[in-house]
Amino acid sequence: MRDLVPVLLGAPAAPFVITPAEDPAAYRLLRHRVFVDEQGLFERSDLDGRDDDPRTVVLVARSPRGDLLGGVRVGPAVAGPDIGWWAGGRLVVDPAVRGAQGIGPALVRAACAYAENAGALRFDATVQAPHERMFRRLGWQPVRPVTVAGRPHTLMRWPIGRIAALAAATKSPLGSLVRDLTPAGFTGDDGAPVPGSDLVAACDAILPSMVERDPDWAGWCAVLVNANDLAAMGATPVGLLNAVAARDAGFAARILGGLRRGCTAYGIPVLGGHTQLGVPAAVSATALGRTSHPVPGGGGRPGHRVRLTADLGGRWRPGYRGRQWDSTSGRSGAELRRLLSFVGAARPAAAKDVSMAGVAGTLGMLAEASGCGAVLDVARVPRPSGTTVGDWLTCFPGFAMLTAGPATAADAGPAVTADCGELVTGRGVRLRWPDGELTDAIDGGVTGLGAA
Repeated sequence: MRDLVPVLLGAPAAPFVITPAEDPAAYRLLRHRVFVDEQGLFERSDLDGRDDDPRTVVLVARSPRGDLLGGVRVGPAVAGPDIGWWAGGRLVVDPAVRGAQGIGPALVRAACAYAENAGALRFDATVQAPHERMFRRLGWQPVRPVTVAGRPHTLMRWPIGRIAALAAATKSPLGSLVRDLTPAGFTGDDGAPVPGSDLVAACDAILPSMVERDPDWAGWCAVLVNANDLAAMGATPVGLLNAVAARDAGFAARILGGLRRGCTAYGIPVLGGHTQLGVPAAVSATALGRTSHPVPGGGGRPGHRVRLTADLGGRWRPGYRGRQWDSTSGRSGAELRRLLSFVGAARPAAAKDVSMAGVAGTLGMLAEASGCGAVLDVARVPRPSGTTVGDWLTCFPGFAMLTAGPATAADAGPAVTADCGELVTGRGVRLRWPDGELTDAIDGGVTGLGAA
């Protein structure tokens, strides 16, 4: 990480650069000069346990000659696994350059960027009262007064809008676009019951950019997302139709190859479709399934517990790190079909498969369709090792189902299930942390479609 400040500020190169410190010794000496000798905030030393935590990162500002001008530390706020709760602290600037070059604000901005890039969804700092105004100007929000080393401080929080931004980008236009097209009782659902039958229909299209970039994977995903949509309603797949567009026959064959593999793995027969050549690449599919009792996405009620059932096997899809988790392409057909049968066997009050809105955004959709809000216990959400909380809660996870309310114990195949939240009165989604603190993830409805 080099020359971070000019990028953050959108400005010409500053007379200093901010980088992670290879050796924090000089930064710690500067801290001692300021916090012990100058301010008398600590009697002998300002070092604490976070300095010994190997996950703590020190960002330092240096002049073009390499002179240390200031620094700040960032890292996970609590011991144990990183659950996306980070804290900044020990912000210090050499008295000789304090205030003149904007070093303090630049270090704060760099700390925020570093924490967000590391997947943090909560970023706190305890700020000395005289510096609260600067943090407010930078966009930080005060939480409450606290006392540190016998001096008044303010606990402040940097608002991280990653979850809300994803929900807004992927789902918020739906209300105005399709409000009058949704089936009664199944508004916001993943599929739609076919009137007068036990059939459920689902339809999904793959992003054209993804089709161009990885046509075989796009074909596979056209099956995957439709199979998940049917599974979320408790339906057993009976067939699939596809529509493929490509610049030539060779490219179309790559799309259809992935689609064919997907249908074979999931045991879903291809009923027919349409292929068009000489046009930009695209693929969409419609799947049909059967169930006499569809599970609605809007069947939850305040007080219902929320569970996440997710297949944690696999890896990030190459080229889509942090965005698409591939838990399906390495599974056997038997494993995939066991995953698809889970909701139908469990019969929860409400269910939704986790879509491109991520775990938190999809929970917001389930809550919105149920006419309520939701709380997600961050530390209780199952996730693959090596993934950050920020990435996992905002990615497409391959196979993951959110269910709410009473349910029958059911085989989830290779997936794991965890009770990790609840539906509550109100709107939106809040994240609950191990210290009991609640932070806003989504402050209202996700789609604008309202209750089912």
